[in-house]
Amino acid sequence: MSLITKLYTKIYGIKVGADAFGNVYYRSSKNKSSKKEKRWVIYNGDSEASKVPAEWHSWLHYTTDKPIDEPKKEWQKLHEPNLTGTDKAYSPDLKYPSSNTKGNSKKTDYESWSPNA
Repeated sequence: MSLITKLYTKIYGIKVGADAFGNVYYRSSKNKSSKKEKRWVIYNGDSEASKVPAEWHSWLHYTTDKPIDEPKKEWQKLHEPNLTGTDKAYSPDLKYPSSNTKGNSKKTDYESWSPNA
């Protein structure tokens, strides 16, 4: 977080709440020049937009005036940030390993076209 963001938050920010990930949400009072209040989030750790749960996302984008604070249904999963590029990223098991793998002669799910065949 930059020094300017810290200073702006200290002067103008009114804390609205926090989520389970430790992100803190702020708003400012309405300006005469602007009809809407400003809303922003101070992330806990890296600034990654996928860390914002749906209820806070709707509040940040002015869809709701208050964050939705209703209990999750039993079939709903907990929010999980985007894990791409991490050790926990999804990677499907390969049915047929690539033929480019050294020492592997198994059939692949891809057969290249040969014009002479």
